[in-house]
Amino acid sequence: MKGKKVMVVGMAKSGVASARLLIGLGAKVTLYDAKDIGDFPDGMFAEFYGKADFAFGADPAPVAAACDMLVLSPGVPTGLGFIAAAAKAGKKVIGEIELGFLYSKGEFVAITGTNGKTTTTALSGEIFKNAGYNTHVLGNIGAPIAGEALNTKEGDIIVAETAALQLETIEKFRARACAVLNITEDHLNRYGTMERYIAAKERIFENQTGDDFCVLNYDNEITRSLAGKQKSKIIWFSRKVEPDRGVFIRDGMMISREEDAERVICGAGEVKIPGLHNLENALAAAALARCYKIPETVIRSTLMEFPGVEHRIEFVREVGGVRYINDSKGTNPDSTEKAAAAMTRPTVIILGGSNKDNSFVSMIKSFGENIKALVVIGETKQRILSDAREAGFKEVYTADTFEEAVLKCRELAKPGWNVLLSPACASFDMFEDYEHRGRVFKEIVTSF
Repeated sequence: MKGKKVMVVGMAKSGVASARLLIGLGAKVTLYDAKDIGDFPDGMFAEFYGKADFAFGADPAPVAAACDMLVLSPGVPTGLGFIAAAAKAGKKVIGEIELGFLYSKGEFVAITGTNGKTTTTALSGEIFKNAGYNTHVLGNIGAPIAGEALNTKEGDIIVAETAALQLETIEKFRARACAVLNITEDHLNRYGTMERYIAAKERIFENQTGDDFCVLNYDNEITRSLAGKQKSKIIWFSRKVEPDRGVFIRDGMMISREEDAERVICGAGEVKIPGLHNLENALAAAALARCYKIPETVIRSTLMEFPGVEHRIEFVREVGGVRYINDSKGTNPDSTEKAAAAMTRPTVIILGGSNKDNSFVSMIKSFGENIKALVVIGETKQRILSDAREAGFKEVYTADTFEEAVLKCRELAKPGWNVLLSPACASFDMFEDYEHRGRVFKEIVTSF
């Protein structure tokens, strides 16, 4: 890498991590973002003064033409003209996770899927840590792989959350064990068709060998159809059936069926994180752990103690008998459908955000009798109103601001009810990201 001219495209968290790694390796780095540098917080890039060239808000085509290599952040569309031209000219175009992989030691345990990635990644990380592995929990969970790559060593485990947007740009990235949790409609504004979205997800096992493992959800029709597309050994997980090899539920117990025996891991009711979707996440994490022969006792104790992740069905506080729950990580209809199904009390849901061309009809039709009202906001407000009418759901209210939406929920909710933030949309119309949205929700609720 020493002396190579590299353009880092997209200067959020992943871009900063890539730039640090590349500069440390001796590359000549140019930082590029479509936004002007003044649109970023003051001093955000001070560490790069004198170490990299800056091309914020500039025409990217001549910058790319002068470089040997482009490193893309996950949100950057690979079809942009200057990127396509660079690839056509024979320049190397990779993403941040590929860069991080190339300079990491140890083995990767990679997790993808439309929903459940963050919870399963965090839970798997805890299991591997508790089993004695030096474990790094990285990727789309919020810690770029490139930022930690040089701190890894042989024998380490890197548990990596990998989104479709990141998998688009891999070349050599290989996971010793991977999991595809589920695939449902999402990111159609980026991919156009489900086929293209699925193809991006499939890349997680592209470079696996017969010595590796691929954990698949038997209960999801699309993930079940992926079997046979990989060279690796397939390990299933299921809430509903007992596959030939994998982790499943039988008579309320979590069982791992393996080549040599069946092993009881724990009772399904012992899993601390709530909801059937989280039981599926626990099954997947247990399957990944058993790929490494981690003892059932370690898996069980971790499942019993793991509290969940921030912004995913996270209890905030109870005020006046109303429980406020932060599920800002619910960025697509399937995720919100699962969060709604986990509600055991009458619930008002805040829906809406930036547009990903998703339909909300099926989600709204799935809501059980506990879902009493919806408060809708954001770019998708009118689409959700229309879809709610089509679904026959009548108790729908609108708000112009996020705070107004939370206050409307407070007005609607009665003692014994829940207020659930689970927008079924991305956050970029109002917030920096879903974490920012969740923090603001908690700040408003805490101020009551």
